[in-house]
Amino acid sequence: MSVRRLAEVQPESFAFTPENLEWARTLIARYPEGRQASAVIPLLWRAQEQHDYWVPKAAIEEVGRLLGMPYIRVLEVATFYTMFNLEPVGKYFIQLCGTTPCRLRGAEDIIKVCEKRIGPQRRVTPDGKFSWLEVECLGACCNAPMVQINNDYYEDLTTENFNKLLDDLAAGRPVKVGPQNGRVSSEPASGAATLTDPSLFDGSVVGAWRKRFEEEAEKARIAAEEKAAADKAAAAQAAETPKPGKPSDNTGGQKAADTPAARVADGKPAVAPEAQAKAADPKTSTTAEKPAAKLADVPPEARPTSFVATPGKGDGAGKAAPEAPPVSDEHKPELLSGPQGQADDLELIWGVGPKLAKMLNGMGVFHFAQIAKWNEMNLRWVDQNLGAFRGRAVRDKWIEQAQKLASGWRPESKIGDRPKD
Repeated sequence: MSVRRLAEVQPESFAFTPENLEWARTLIARYPEGRQASAVIPLLWRAQEQHDYWVPKAAIEEVGRLLGMPYIRVLEVATFYTMFNLEPVGKYFIQLCGTTPCRLRGAEDIIKVCEKRIGPQRRVTPDGKFSWLEVECLGACCNAPMVQINNDYYEDLTTENFNKLLDDLAAGRPVKVGPQNGRVSSEPASGAATLTDPSLFDGSVVGAWRKRFEEEAEKARIAAEEKAAADKAAAAQAAETPKPGKPSDNTGGQKAADTPAARVADGKPAVAPEAQAKAADPKTSTTAEKPAAKLADVPPEARPTSFVATPGKGDGAGKAAPEAPPVSDEHKPELLSGPQGQADDLELIWGVGPKLAKMLNGMGVFHFAQIAKWNEMNLRWVDQNLGAFRGRAVRDKWIEQAQKLASGWRPESKIGDRPKD
C-alpha cells in the first residue's frame, strides 16, 4: 500500500451542516457510553460527502472532537482506508480498475484516455470537473473493463463509449449507469443463452402443470366415488342376507351335557350336590386360599434377591446382592459440613467415579481418614444410602482402601487399586 498523506493545502476550518450534525448525534447515541469511537467511519464518510468528496484535516479533528477520540486515532482510520480521499478530487472522481481481468479486457486503453483528457493521476482538471486514480479490483470482473465515477459503476467500456461518457458528463447531459454496450446487467455479451423459451414467461407451462394436476384430482375424485358406491352396495346386500340361526337344542336322542343351564331347565339345582361336596373338601379343592408366608419365616437362601446395577469399575457389576435388613441411623458415621482443609480425591478409591464422589461429598464425606475410622455398621449405613450405587461400598472394601490411602500410599492408576477378593 502506498503512503497516504494529507493534502498540502488545507481549509482553515470544517463544521458539519446543522442537518449532518443532527444525523451524527443520532448515530453516536446508538453506541454505549465509551464505545462512541465505533461511529468514526460513517462520520468521516459524511464529512467527505459534505466537503466536495475529500476529507480535510479540519474534518478529521472535528470527528475526533465529536467522538472524544485523539486526533491521531481518527487520522489512522482516514489514512488506512482508501475509500477516504485525503486531497481534492474533481466533481467527477474516476476510479479505474487496473487489475488482471480489466487489463485483459482493455483497461490500458481506458488509462490512455484518462491520461490524454485529464492528465496524471490525482490531478484535477482546471475546470474542477475531473480527476482519476487507478485502484484495485472493484468486483465487476464480468463487465471488464470498468470504472467507478463517484458512487456509480460504468462497465463494458471501450475508448469510444468512454470518451462519449466523459463528453456527456462534461456537458451536464444525463448518462446511463452500468454496461455501456447495451447488454443487461451481467448477461453474456452475445445475449441470453438460457431460459430463452417464451413459454417459460407467458404462463403456458404453468397452465400445463395446472391442467395435469386438475386431471389427477378428477381421477382421484371418480375413484373415491366408485369406492363409496361399492361400499354402499355391499352394506345393502349384507342387510338383506339373513343371519344364521342359533344352534338347535335337538341332540338327536343323545344325552345333553350336564350344564347349569340344562339342570335348571330340568328343575334341578344348578350345581350338582356331589360337585359341591368335592369343592368343599380341602384335600381336593384347587381354589382354597393358602396363608401367605412371611419373609421372616423364609430361610435366607430362599429369599428373593435384589439385582442392583453397579456401573463403573470392577467386575462385580450387575451381580445379585442379597437383600440386607436396613441399618438404623444410630450407626450413622461422623459426617462433615465441609472439607477440613483440602478435600481428598475420593476417586482414588477403586469403584468411586465422579458421580459417586459428588454423592459422598453431598453426604458429608471428604477425607480418606473419615472412611478409615468407620466400623462395619458405619459402612453398611453409608452403603444403603448410595441409591443406584448401593452395594458398592461393601463390595469394594472402602474401609480397607481408605486406611491405605490415609497413610499416604497412592495407587499407580488414577482410578484406584482394585482390592483383592
